[in-house]
Amino acid sequence: MADQDLRSTALAAVHEALGATFTDFAGWRMPVRYDSDLAEHRAVRESAGIFDLSHMGEIHLRGPQAGDALDHALAGKLSAMSVGRAKYSLLLTEDGGVIDDVITYRLSEEHFLVVANASNAEVDAAELSARAEGFDAEVDDASDRTALIAVQGPASEQILLDALLDRDSGVEGLTAADLTEMKNYRFAESTYRGEPMLIARTGYTGEDGFELYVPNELAAGLWEQLTVAGGDRLVPCGLACRDTLRLEAGMPLYGNELGRDLYPAQSGMGRIVALKSKGDFVGRAGIEAADLSARPVLVGLVADGRRAARAGSQVRDADGREVGSITSGVLSPTLGHPIALGFVSANVSEVGTVLVADVRGKDLPVRVVKTPFYSRD
Repeated sequence: MADQDLRSTALAAVHEALGATFTDFAGWRMPVRYDSDLAEHRAVRESAGIFDLSHMGEIHLRGPQAGDALDHALAGKLSAMSVGRAKYSLLLTEDGGVIDDVITYRLSEEHFLVVANASNAEVDAAELSARAEGFDAEVDDASDRTALIAVQGPASEQILLDALLDRDSGVEGLTAADLTEMKNYRFAESTYRGEPMLIARTGYTGEDGFELYVPNELAAGLWEQLTVAGGDRLVPCGLACRDTLRLEAGMPLYGNELGRDLYPAQSGMGRIVALKSKGDFVGRAGIEAADLSARPVLVGLVADGRRAARAGSQVRDADGREVGSITSGVLSPTLGHPIALGFVSANVSEVGTVLVADVRGKDLPVRVVKTPFYSRD
C-alpha cells in the first residue's frame, strides 16, 4: 500500500520529528525503529522504552447486560471479573478458530473496554456488535478517537511517577499509590488535561510496564511529558523491537501463532477457554467437536550459534521427515542465541526433543524447550 493511502496515528508528527523509519502495519504507517532495533530492545530490558500503539482498537460495551454479552462473544467469563481488573481472552469463530486475542478491562459494573489487535479491530467491532444483539448492551467503537502510549521496562513506574504526579502535570485523580500498588492486569482511571485517562499495568514485552489511553488530541502532549520526565531513562521504540521483546517473552502474535485455522489448545491457549465456568458462547460447539489428535502444537525452540530460523522455515525430525514449521524466529538480543516458536507434530513436541530447522537451505539443529525464553523474574 502506498504511503499516502496508509492511516496515521495522532503521534505521526512526533515520529517524523524523531527521525523514525516507518512501515506498513495493518494499513497503518507506524514507526518500525528510530535508530537501532538492538538499542531499543536493550533499553526496554534495562531501563524503559516508549511506544505508540494507537493503531490498536478500543471497543466499549455499556449496559446492564454488557458482561453477559461478552460472555457470549468471548471465550472467557468476563462477567465474573471485578471492576478495576483486566483479562486476556479470545474472540472465536463458530468453528472454534481464533479471530483475535484481546484484553478486556472492566471499568464499572456496566462498562467494559475491549482492546483489539490493529489488524482485526474493525472485524472485532463488527463481531462484538453482532454478538451483542439481543442483550441490553451498546457497542461503541472508539478506535478512531483513542490514542495508546506504552511505557515498558523496569524504570517505567518511576517515570510515570515523575511525569504524572507533579502539580503542573495536568493529571487529576491519580495518586502515587495508584501506580506503585497497581498489580499486573489492573488499572487506574484519572483525568489528563480534563479528559479521561486510563492507565493499565499491562504490556507485550515481558517487562514491567504501563499502557496509557487518552483522547487523540492529548497524545502528543502526553508523549512529550513522559519523554521529558524520562530523560535518559526512556527511549522511543518502534515495532521491530516490540516483536523481538514479545518473542523472548514467549507471547503469541496474531497471524503467526494464532489464527482462524488454529484452535486455542494448539497454541497453548486451551486454559483461556471457559468451558467449565459458563454456558454456551460463540465457538464452544466448535471447540468441543474438534479432533486435535492430528493437529500440530506450538513449541519453543532454541539453537546454538548465531543463525536464526525465520517464519516459514521447515522443521524436520531426526529422520529427515517434515514435522512442522517456524512461525516466529530471531537471534535473541537478550539471550544471544537463536529462539523460535513453531508448530510441530505432537509426537515430537516433548521438551528436550532435538529437531532440525531449515535456514536458507542449511540445517540448523534445534531443541524443544519450555517458554518463555526470557522472564524478568
